[in-house]
Amino acid sequence: MLTVLRVHLPSDIPIVGCELTPYVLLRRPDKPVTTDDVTEFNPVDGHFLRYKWYRIQSDKKVAVCSVHPSEQATLQCLGCLKAKIPIAKSYHCSPKCFSAAWQHHRVLHERAASTGNENGNDEEEVFGRFNSTGSTGSGVVNLSLSGSQSSSSLTNGATTLYPPTVTQRNGGETWFEVGRSKTYTPTADDIGHVLKFECVVVDAETKSPVGHSNSILTSCVIPAPSPSPRRLISVSGVDVPGHLDMDGSISSAGTFTVLSYNILSDAYATNELYSYCPSWALSWAYRRQNLLREIVGYRADIVCLQEVQSDHFEEFFAPELDKYGYQALFKRKTAEVEFNKAAQSLTDAVVPTAQKKTALNRLVKDNVALIAVLEAKFSNQGVDNLGKRQLVCVANTHVNVHQDLKDVKLWQVHTLLKGLEKIAASADIPMLVCGDFNSVPGSAPHALLAMGKVDQMHPDLAVDPLQILRPVSKLTHQLPLVSAYSSFARVGLGLGLEQRRKMDPATNEPLFTNCTRDFISTHDYIFYSADSLSVESLLELLDEDSLRKDTALPSPEWSSDHIALLAEFRCKPRNRR
Repeated sequence: MLTVLRVHLPSDIPIVGCELTPYVLLRRPDKPVTTDDVTEFNPVDGHFLRYKWYRIQSDKKVAVCSVHPSEQATLQCLGCLKAKIPIAKSYHCSPKCFSAAWQHHRVLHERAASTGNENGNDEEEVFGRFNSTGSTGSGVVNLSLSGSQSSSSLTNGATTLYPPTVTQRNGGETWFEVGRSKTYTPTADDIGHVLKFECVVVDAETKSPVGHSNSILTSCVIPAPSPSPRRLISVSGVDVPGHLDMDGSISSAGTFTVLSYNILSDAYATNELYSYCPSWALSWAYRRQNLLREIVGYRADIVCLQEVQSDHFEEFFAPELDKYGYQALFKRKTAEVEFNKAAQSLTDAVVPTAQKKTALNRLVKDNVALIAVLEAKFSNQGVDNLGKRQLVCVANTHVNVHQDLKDVKLWQVHTLLKGLEKIAASADIPMLVCGDFNSVPGSAPHALLAMGKVDQMHPDLAVDPLQILRPVSKLTHQLPLVSAYSSFARVGLGLGLEQRRKMDPATNEPLFTNCTRDFISTHDYIFYSADSLSVESLLELLDEDSLRKDTALPSPEWSSDHIALLAEFRCKPRNRR
């Protein structure tokens, strides 16, 4: 006899757009205990499992806080309603929440005013008449929401599953059946409502339930947090029209965009490391959907991701990105290839036999680099270059993280650059070097990338127990690499000037690309060959204060502890030969 022993959910807080997959523990006649599914098409001992999902809808309408989505809203911003900002962003759980979020929240008003209102009077009406309500400078109202709206159709996504059925009404609650599969993806109709999952053993012949049903209730469904879109800023100080969303391409004619993003491996996204982030926002079920929305929303032509687990690539990213037209290449972390091949060759060549084991233990890590030569599907070249293939060489890497292995970091970067030099010598094509280098601006690896050499007195060179960095004069390369984001340091006016304030004037790099509660610095870069490419625009940088004020990274809005970098490039005309 098939028996259900237990059902539970990985997280009891359901989020719109994030699939819920219950854990169902079974006892089968042929196996003691299993979590394998038993469907109507593969019954066991004449029985199978039937699943149902219900939305428990109360007569009282519930709104949730836009900042703390697990909390019920008590305040609503009138300015949002006036500016026709999506209503979900107008709710707050307390005056303190609204006040603390005001610096970020007012940006929504300003952007709505600049795009939706052509004269200053409308903006003044939105902001001015509420100034007396509090120190925040915007109007709020207490929420007293009543009444309910019953869903007229049962859908999960865009497809109607079956005719709507009101299963049960008890007092002020109505249970609507919303799904008949093991998994369910909450929709906007579910926001503020509790979901119920029910599992029962069914006789395959009579189709009748056998025994009692097993069920579990969730917390109220919350909307997926949506951070304000990051704009693409021209390095000449002129804002590129439109935001980075799915409404249209962000690139100008004749250009292409490159995204580099460390998405934070699930193996590292632990409650111990990121205790300030809600556990539901750390779950991979939530983060993968939020990361995918962010990545595809940038509409980059080339995407370089770091910290992608092999199972996540095969089961999620590869098939999902394929839906958006991306052909993915993946290199697994391993102890046998990439930098480790070079480590083996180096120790064989320069390390004494007695020290080889120690040397390999230090040099052999699981870091990898992926190099691909890509060809443009559509020519962006001018009339003079019609018929010529447009190629670009892209390197994506994640350098060793340990701070006490500065020699290994530098050696890995040098090894990568020497490999790229060989490609450059055989083909005159643009170069892009992207990734998380785990090296701050001004460090030896950064100096090698940006300057083509390392000063012999650089303090990082003091750590070299195997003498693999000697002579220092060999730590050079001839690639004309420039950091894309250093272009912000050369911007004079407009929105670009705002970005300069988020740059380190000493290094011409962003103040941070990695921001947790305990650490903030820059580790991520997009380098390009300046002789063949020019930077047109850059994805705006985030503000440190707004990130660290509440939770730092990761957070419900941003699902990695790193920020994404994106640059728009234009190929320079090549000299005729």
